Amino acid sequence: MRIVDLTHPWGIHTPGWVGYPGGKMYYTQNLQTNQIVSQRIESSLHSGTHLDGPMHGTDGGLDMASLPLTKLIHPGVIVDVSDVVSDWDLIEPEHITAKVEVRKGDILIIHTGFIDYYQGREKQDLVRYFTMHPGGSLRLAKWMAEMEIAWWGIDAGSGDHPMNTTIRNMRPDLLKKFEEHVGMGYKEFLGEYTYTHHMSGREITSDIFPMHHLAFQDGCIHAENVGGDLKTVLNQRAIIGAFPWKIEGGEACPCRIMAFFDCGADEVIDGLAGWKG
Repeated sequence: MRIVDLTHPWGIHTPGWVGYPGGKMYYTQNLQTNQIVSQRIESSLHSGTHLDGPMHGTDGGLDMASLPLTKLIHPGVIVDVSDVVSDWDLIEPEHITAKVEVRKGDILIIHTGFIDYYQGREKQDLVRYFTMHPGGSLRLAKWMAEMEIAWWGIDAGSGDHPMNTTIRNMRPDLLKKFEEHVGMGYKEFLGEYTYTHHMSGREITSDIFPMHHLAFQDGCIHAENVGGDLKTVLNQRAIIGAFPWKIEGGEACPCRIMAFFDCGADEVIDGLAGWKG
């Protein structure tokens, strides 16, 4: 079995999402004084490679401790769309289906190329990485729901288009540049969507966070800042796993994400023995 790490390293310089605090890491004990080393970490749950849980984007959603292993670890596919999307583009279903076969219930990892601009990479550009990356369209959110995608990941700061998030409020200067770039207002470019609240039945019309609000209530959560050796496994099928902490009441969690290749019959997790990669 071959295991490929799709995780960025975490450290003091790991950036949080726009508006979120950075992490703190420090020693609370050391060998020379206490005869044992102990450290403490303070961090947003949305720092580095992490998985957003259902309760992050919808009322009554599952916490991290409630996510079943059969959802976190499952067959899936890694797709490269970096040649068809760039700054401020929308990712559409056909960008994916033109490259790989996606099967109902898959995990899906999307490579946009923005991994190159992450912290510590040769082309590091955190403003571009977090505020100019491609993001999912309304059509993509609906298609993922139809395909019953277990979860999906992206090598960018959010599964949503950055101007479909609160970034457009925090950075009006970038909103202006985005609208100049696309030649129209953000509402016209990104559109609105309507859905029925899964608990109260309320009809909701919104123009923000479709890959969170619309998708999460259907159970289609996503991982952000996917990294590591992602570029070595593009357009391939694998068993893909996310390994967050089992946090009761947790709405998200930094996690290790890995792709497993060449799994023999005895190594495939229960329920997947009949899968053909």
